[in-house]
Amino acid sequence: MTALTLSTAGAATLRADALVVGVAKGSKGPVLAPGAEAVDKAFDGKLATVLEALGATGAEGEVTKLPAPDGLKVPVVIAVGLGSATEKDGAYDAEALRRAAGSAARVLAGAKKAGFALPLASAGDAGAVAEGALLGAYAFTAYQGGEDKLAPKGKKNGNGPKLPLAEVALLGGKPRDKAFKAAVERATAVTEEINRARDLINTPPNDLYPESFAAVATAAGKEHGIKVQVLDEKALVKGGYGGLLGVGQGSSHGPRLVKLAYTHPKAEKTLALVGKGITYDSGGISLKPAGHNETMKCDMSGAAAVFAAVVAAARLGLQVNVTGWLALAENMPSGNATRPGDVLRMYSGKTVEVLNTDAEGRLVLADALTRASEEKPDAIVDVATLTGAMVLALGNRTFGIMANDDAFRTSIHEIADEVGEASWPMPLPADLRKGMDSPTADIANMGERMGGGLVAGLFLQEFVGEGITWAHLDIAGPAFHEGAPYGYTPKGGTGSAVRTLVGLAERTAAGDLG
Repeated sequence: MTALTLSTAGAATLRADALVVGVAKGSKGPVLAPGAEAVDKAFDGKLATVLEALGATGAEGEVTKLPAPDGLKVPVVIAVGLGSATEKDGAYDAEALRRAAGSAARVLAGAKKAGFALPLASAGDAGAVAEGALLGAYAFTAYQGGEDKLAPKGKKNGNGPKLPLAEVALLGGKPRDKAFKAAVERATAVTEEINRARDLINTPPNDLYPESFAAVATAAGKEHGIKVQVLDEKALVKGGYGGLLGVGQGSSHGPRLVKLAYTHPKAEKTLALVGKGITYDSGGISLKPAGHNETMKCDMSGAAAVFAAVVAAARLGLQVNVTGWLALAENMPSGNATRPGDVLRMYSGKTVEVLNTDAEGRLVLADALTRASEEKPDAIVDVATLTGAMVLALGNRTFGIMANDDAFRTSIHEIADEVGEASWPMPLPADLRKGMDSPTADIANMGERMGGGLVAGLFLQEFVGEGITWAHLDIAGPAFHEGAPYGYTPKGGTGSAVRTLVGLAERTAAGDLG
């Protein structure tokens, strides 16, 4: 993990591998952002002119490297775009700062230390820059650059991966200010857990399966004072968890239901988080076509987000009880696998006719939602890479929010916007429920094809306890990024929804959700 500090050094005196400054997109060319004054002075006041000559505009995501002039102790200056120059009183949009810091951290892979002289008009700005830098510096290298036993003297395979930027020094902050220190400490805790979630999502499914995921959760629980309970196959059979067992029965790796409970002695509210944890999704008997299997290790991203959020809440000491439920299974085709047409008796007692075994996430979530409801939390939020229909509706960068309470859905949407995660509120049209009527069981796991993401939400709603406020986040689009990295978003697992869940826990702890 990249180290981060609030530095007392000035931009002109800092000794590092590089110095990062911000540049915005003005109406007449690039505009230097606050924090770049000392660097501009070293360029004789002509830094903006030099950047423009090199083709820089200040557009978001733009990175321009320049050799440092005399007067600076660094060899390289990196100018990162902040987008349109809409700052007020020297403050820029928090998400623009996150993305700029992330872009800089990515290009600095392999460096030992870099100074970030981006605008820090408030403690919130310091937190945003810290988040962006720490998320942008992420790299998953666990399976690269290992020892080659066939090579002389155990030489490593290839050249090995570039390690992330080792140290970030935030310049222009207030190291002795409690608010600044708290913002950076919060950013560090949250981003470390997001990056842990990314690691889980990126881990190959031959190494990450329900039992090994449960072991990771158990170890984290011991480290952070979180009570962890793991229900194995025998316990699931005894408890009647038909959804988890039905999905997992085709695999040699049995399913698990993991409960993580963080409690605070002064908490007045309890928040339950439920995550879909399909560690690999082949589609089961309803096998996915070629081209759709390769990234299905990411189908446990919801469980990874819930796990990360609970640990982050514990690390931050939030005055709220947060319980996480990880519904873990591997969906595989075999002679033991659930067949289309089978009927499962769920933990709730309801029966479900399985029309498509690739609609498995809702089955494991249903059991976990019912179990979570038994504890009567003040609210339940489930998170899942649930439907391709949601990707078709909202694209690859935005998750959908459904809820049985409009005000709760609005609050989650607002929180997501505040923390920099793209989301959109979606309805739960009652007329789509009829499509899941089954002549054989209480409900089918499939309904109308059109509006499939909403149908899945309606299915989940059937398993939420009466009177409990509930929301469903379908993160199928943003959970796994297959394109080139951008901002602080890497290729592969992203840790989508963690920041929103942590923000929800913080708002609940503050009593702002009513």
